[in-house]
Amino acid sequence: MVAATTSRALAAARQWLKPAVHVLLRCGVTWRDFAELAKSVYVEVATTQFGKRGRPTNVSRTAVLTGLARRDVRKQRVHLEAAEPALTGYVTKASVVLTAWHLDPEFLDKKGKPALLPVEGEGPTFAGLLRRCETGDVRPSTLLKELLSSGAVRQRADGRLEALERNYIPQAMDEKLILLWGTVLADVASTYVHNLTRNAKTPARFERVAVNDRVAVAALPEFRNFLDREGQAFLERIDAWLAAHQCTETNREPATHIMRLGAGVYHVQD
Repeated sequence: MVAATTSRALAAARQWLKPAVHVLLRCGVTWRDFAELAKSVYVEVATTQFGKRGRPTNVSRTAVLTGLARRDVRKQRVHLEAAEPALTGYVTKASVVLTAWHLDPEFLDKKGKPALLPVEGEGPTFAGLLRRCETGDVRPSTLLKELLSSGAVRQRADGRLEALERNYIPQAMDEKLILLWGTVLADVASTYVHNLTRNAKTPARFERVAVNDRVAVAALPEFRNFLDREGQAFLERIDAWLAAHQCTETNREPATHIMRLGAGVYHVQD
């Protein structure tokens, strides 16, 4: 076996990061938010999974493993002990603009709602709002285009701009699907971690894939129908087996003897 190098591991991580970052960008998550999250997870994993004799990893060793300073490790551990991990709170320029539009008295109407703003001109304007928010490093036309395309702002027939949303999300995505996205990626990653780190006596978890890189594009509709039919039938058989082995009131097991178990099927296409 050839041991994986750091550069090889980073190259592999780049593969799964691309689709992950695609979703994060569409949900308005900035690189600063992700970087802070990654720092927190590095400390969490190093602390809980790299200790010796069943004990958590100490601060010094966690610092060595993660490359963070010991003061940063301590800071992240405090955050992890809180009910919700504290992130940086950094928001995009578009979010800053929308927040100011909803809160700054200069840009509110008599009812305390975001005022209708002309793009430029006398009095409160969208251009003035951008100056107030110090968005000088982003072109006003680019920022306005993003706000319009996301549906957070619309331009009325008279040319004035109307704020429709308080928060900027580039393309709205269903909350339940986002939760499922996180669960599925975590399940696949956990299976690979188990198979990569198991010892010779521990059984591998089933992981197979059927892929062919020379399939005609015209066959795609037929493949979708085939996968929908066969994949659903397979999952229904899995579901029936799991239901037959599910703990019930009549065959109750201690909580420590119960696990989450299953299999997933997904469509691969490049």
